[in-house]
Amino acid sequence: MAASTSRVSFKPALLVVDMQEDFCPPSGSLAVEGGRDIAQTINSLLSLPFTLKIATKDAHPQNHVSFATSHSPPNNKAFESVVKIFDPLDRTRSYNIPLWPAHCVQETNGSDIIPDIDVSKFDEVVEKGKDSRSEMFSGFADVFGSKSSEAASQDLAGLLHRAGITTIFTVGLAGDYCVKCTALDAKKEGFEVYVVQEAVRSVNSGENGWGVATKEMEKAGIKIISVKGPEVERVKRLK
Repeated sequence: MAASTSRVSFKPALLVVDMQEDFCPPSGSLAVEGGRDIAQTINSLLSLPFTLKIATKDAHPQNHVSFATSHSPPNNKAFESVVKIFDPLDRTRSYNIPLWPAHCVQETNGSDIIPDIDVSKFDEVVEKGKDSRSEMFSGFADVFGSKSSEAASQDLAGLLHRAGITTIFTVGLAGDYCVKCTALDAKKEGFEVYVVQEAVRSVNSGENGWGVATKEMEKAGIKIISVKGPEVERVKRLK
């Protein structure tokens, strides 16, 4: 059943996607340009009376399938090579993924949420990408749509539905990958979904990256909004 966003029922959640050391300059192994710069805007949103505030974070094993180091030459070049992976639960299904430098490895500093973010405001932290065999951009499911407990520490959809959430505001890194995929899956779960543009940075901030991502999200019914817009003002009025 689609979540209602009527005047009577408005229970917004803030999803802060993958604001981790390895995704931020100056030393992140997969740093997104300007990634650390959005922390202040995210903190301003975290100070608002959202019903639920959730962080997602990559928590990959050392041999994760998306790492270039997990594959043999010559098809093992980060940012260049693409490999076919198979659904761990159904080997007849496959998906092509790009390879990345090793990043956000479990129990390393690179997997930590950056100290610029006020983590005390989070109600929950969902670790994702824990299954070495599958890629998981979205906080909701892996690329095959699986919500396996091997892939994530908690069922994000379940957390949101149990709290009666109607509307999701999405921010974080990276806009053209994990933010986009998380927003699209949130929409599939029946929520009204917004992406706050000032609180997002992308691997590719140009038309072929963030530009394509915004069009894909808007086609799915997701709204790209401003932190100064009426949607955020509505949250402020919940005080």
